[in-house]
Amino acid sequence: MKAQGAAKNEAHNAAQTAGKAAESAAEAAPAAAETAPVKVDIDFSNVEVEPLFEDMVDFETFSKSDFRAVKVKECEAVPKSKKLLKFVLDDGSGEDRVILSGIHDYYEPEELVGKTLIAIVNLPPRKMMGIDSCGMIISATHLVEGREGLNVLIVDDKIPAGAKLY
Repeated sequence: MKAQGAAKNEAHNAAQTAGKAAESAAEAAPAAAETAPVKVDIDFSNVEVEPLFEDMVDFETFSKSDFRAVKVKECEAVPKSKKLLKFVLDDGSGEDRVILSGIHDYYEPEELVGKTLIAIVNLPPRKMMGIDSCGMIISATHLVEGREGLNVLIVDDKIPAGAKLY
């Protein structure tokens, strides 16, 4: 009888241990799911892209454009404007650069602070809403389901402010 009782106890203990292991695994599964990278499939079938090379630009003209990496120090909506955002940028020169961009329909100002963007920095200043804009932020436009979409060109933060693009 003692042997049967010992066997029952061993079986009971084994079942408890297995149950605890299953509970631990069940608790760990959601945590593992939270940290696992999520693959997102993006459907580009409804995206239209403008044709390339509408007007040819000679190399000399193109090479005059000064494309630089710029870091967004501040970004705010321009008062009395529905579209304009005012960027205060570090362009590597030691002086802040202000550029206005009509992208408020696509971005909130706080989304862009701290990002590294690409800008043309040798355009003459252009006054908009009483503010001089000293350059142009580069973005890509496209049609999505018949509506214009826009994405600012955001690059790796490892690229220093002022880095020249060729």
